Amino acid sequence: MPLVTDSCRRRLLQRIALGAVAIPLARLAPANAAPLPHLSPDDPIAKGLDYTPDASTIDPQKESSYVAGSHCSRCQLFHAAQSQGDWAPCDIFTTQAVNKGGWCRSFTA
Repeated sequence: MPLVTDSCRRRLLQRIALGAVAIPLARLAPANAAPLPHLSPDDPIAKGLDYTPDASTIDPQKESSYVAGSHCSRCQLFHAAQSQGDWAPCDIFTTQAVNKGGWCRSFTA
């Protein structure tokens, strides 16, 4: 009878070891995040930072902090790696995506 007990114990230990290895691997599966809504220029925070989805429409005479060629895709706060088309998350507008061709006063080169 000891052979049956040893066999069952061995199988149990193998399954525990397999489970211990499988649990961390299950967490490596990529999560499909839902796309963020696009930031509207009418958003109160966007208005406060003079966000525009198209930096080419900015008049440098009226916006003194704007430098020609500055746009979201060149900003350090823009998460290009997480982009979905022309839109990506930004550290300033955490719940909405900004246009890569946009600009705001928080632009950080």
